[in-house]
Amino acid sequence: MDRLKQIETFVAVATKGSLTAAAQGEGVAPAIIGRRMDALEARLGVKLLLRTTRRISLTHEGSAFLEDCQRLITDFNNAEASVSAGGVKASGHLRITAPAGFGRRHVAPLVPGFLDQHPDVSLSLNLSDRVVDLVNEGFDCAVRVGDLPDSSLVSVRLADNRRLCVATPAYLQRAGTPRHPSELMRHACLALSSDASQTRGWAFVVDGEATYLRPGARLDCSDGQVLHAWCLQGLGLAWRSTWEVEHDIAAGRLVSVLDEFAAPPNGIYAVFAQRKHLPLRLRLWIDFIKQAYADPGYWQREQAPGA
Repeated sequence: MDRLKQIETFVAVATKGSLTAAAQGEGVAPAIIGRRMDALEARLGVKLLLRTTRRISLTHEGSAFLEDCQRLITDFNNAEASVSAGGVKASGHLRITAPAGFGRRHVAPLVPGFLDQHPDVSLSLNLSDRVVDLVNEGFDCAVRVGDLPDSSLVSVRLADNRRLCVATPAYLQRAGTPRHPSELMRHACLALSSDASQTRGWAFVVDGEATYLRPGARLDCSDGQVLHAWCLQGLGLAWRSTWEVEHDIAAGRLVSVLDEFAAPPNGIYAVFAQRKHLPLRLRLWIDFIKQAYADPGYWQREQAPGA
């Protein structure tokens, strides 16, 4: 007997509360539903249902098995829908949040393409540098950059992100190229102001050990986008993420230095609340942005900031 049919029948009986209701929904005799349930319990070697003349209830094992079966059926339907042009279409509303700078450059520009593929989906994008409470504020998904704190949230790694020490060719010609992190102290460094920085400093690996430096800065700012602009003007060295400067490096506007001392990459993640059944629209959104970020040339292209 088809194992999936047994599972689908078990879910129908458990959710409808009777063999008769499940049989009516499928258009078969209740005896057929009963034989499927007998065969499933015999195959598993466990009692799933407690049957009386009036009602059906789940055993403890049956309740646990029901959750797994519902998830399995949802995953199966989603898998079919994702490859079938005539399959179930994603629909409904998505609420997404992302850091302001990253979101403008690498989330907002992807939204129109996603909506073109899924015309029955609508989307709200919130850009904020605070850590949004997904569950209590009603968001479906957050895109986050950096190391994630331990939490009950589920995360999917979308891409690696490294931090680079960069400057313009003109600045390096004028001030010289640092060969060791310790030489940063004699350079003009562009740093996040202390009240804005969430890090322990500029991270490097020296002699196999992680080292954090806070170079003195003639210029600092609480906004990373301003630091990026100052760096492009040749005002000094900046420690920026690859998502922000990779295209400038590819175009020759910036040069990365001290690469041999670079710290290991952190990540770019999609984060969402634990759910028994992930909505198709959310799963497709995560797949869509992961595929975009997986393109090696993506980060080297100039990304038009979103509105």
